[in-house]
Amino acid sequence: MRLPPDELLIAIALGAYVLGAVALMFYFFARAEVLRKIGIPLAILGCAAQFAQLAVRFELTHVWPLLNLYGSLSLFSAMSVAIYIGFAFRYRLWFAGGFVLALAAIFLAYGVTWYEGTMPPVPSLQSYWAKIHVPIVVSSYAAFLVAFVFSCIYLLKFYLERRLHGVAPDPATSPVERWLNALPSLAQLDVIVYRAIAIGLPLISIGIITGAMWAKEAWGAYWQWDPKETAALFSWIVYLAYMHLHTRHAWRGLRTSWVSVVGFISIIFCYLGVNIWISGLHSYKV
Repeated sequence: MRLPPDELLIAIALGAYVLGAVALMFYFFARAEVLRKIGIPLAILGCAAQFAQLAVRFELTHVWPLLNLYGSLSLFSAMSVAIYIGFAFRYRLWFAGGFVLALAAIFLAYGVTWYEGTMPPVPSLQSYWAKIHVPIVVSSYAAFLVAFVFSCIYLLKFYLERRLHGVAPDPATSPVERWLNALPSLAQLDVIVYRAIAIGLPLISIGIITGAMWAKEAWGAYWQWDPKETAALFSWIVYLAYMHLHTRHAWRGLRTSWVSVVGFISIIFCYLGVNIWISGLHSYKV
């Protein structure tokens, strides 16, 4: 049975992400150059296939493809990989690609389970704000995913180094220590997390503002303390706190990495938990 072009592109993206995740995950531990050379094209292929799928779907249906969970999760995965690729080319961070691609594959596969074909959107979603607000917010979530991955790598390196230096008589001879030394320094990882959040925070700020404008048009009020609005505000406060705390030397690094992890957990709750499990004005699965 021949797949429609948009579904074929999703299958290509999923396959590329899974294979790329495996290659780059092994590269994270083994640092064999052949694995990096396999993983990079697969990451680019998967990302390109996803953006092409969104364009093809819009061309075929003439319905904005981001108005349901299937479409928005597809953009979330694509933007996560796109932002990561930009960071990887700029700062030579291909070693982290396995984790980003694995998360992208998981979220994309989950989005596919929500695919129900093409249906006309509910009236409140038939607005030009859908083409502004949704891509901005989803892109902010993607930047926070990249920050989350590097926060986890920071925490892994920090705690393993502390453990090794605490128990090993000569940690420089340890294979694990040599592997850790191949990673960027803790200070460098901290800067990467900061720069990813510096992308995500302005985007989610603009997203909240455009969401308020859309709410005024659709429901007659800028803010109604809907669960989605409240969850988004909480996430915004967490990342704003991150930026403030990062200016304080005592908090920078370990503590702010934990704040980044908490922030991304709040983002996932805002994005998926509220939309799926909590009733409210935003219960459209978008």
